[in-house]
Amino acid sequence: MENVTEETESGADSLFEAPPTAEQERMVEAVLFASAQPVTVRELEARMPHGCDAAEALIRLRKRYEGRGVRVVKVGDAWAIRTAPDLGFLMQKETVETRKLSRAAIETLAIIAYHQPVTRAEIEEIRGVSVSRGTVDQLLEMEWVRLGRRKMTPGRPVTFVVTPGFLDHFGLENARDLPGLKELRAAGLLENRPPPGALQLGPTGGDEEDDIDIGQPELFEE
Repeated sequence: MENVTEETESGADSLFEAPPTAEQERMVEAVLFASAQPVTVRELEARMPHGCDAAEALIRLRKRYEGRGVRVVKVGDAWAIRTAPDLGFLMQKETVETRKLSRAAIETLAIIAYHQPVTRAEIEEIRGVSVSRGTVDQLLEMEWVRLGRRKMTPGRPVTFVVTPGFLDHFGLENARDLPGLKELRAAGLLENRPPPGALQLGPTGGDEEDDIDIGQPELFEE
């Protein structure tokens, strides 16, 4: 009985002969290519036929991909097929998102451009309403406006001026090339507001603009 058992086990081993080395490489390649996540050697061997050497197949496959557009790379304890680092730029996709300036931002930007250097208080006086903090801050982030010299008045408030980036964006050589106020109003970019001082604000008048803009971006409209 013992002889029969040994012969059976020996015969079973012969039924699961490992595929050729080249075929093992193809199997590893197929698994790595189809997997969204890196695959470990143990996971590869669990998928491959009995007797396969996934580690050896990986070494051979990695060498075969040297200098190609994709490479077999080790990620921690796992393996994956990845784009060659020097060709990564081909995978980049640039998108341009177009958004409109809010009326408050347009008016603030126009006042800075036409009256520079101008302080926040002067902007508010010209507009007739309080300038919300986010409006100026985001114009600064866009690099269309920058801080100018401090004004030699009590408190020495900072001033704002437009940047070369602003001029370049609108194709202007300097601020003197800006269109006139009448042209801006005709284009609907500026409202006909009462002269400074004509609008009497109550105790909460300074927060009027902020109340209107709650829940909306300070600078952009969808």
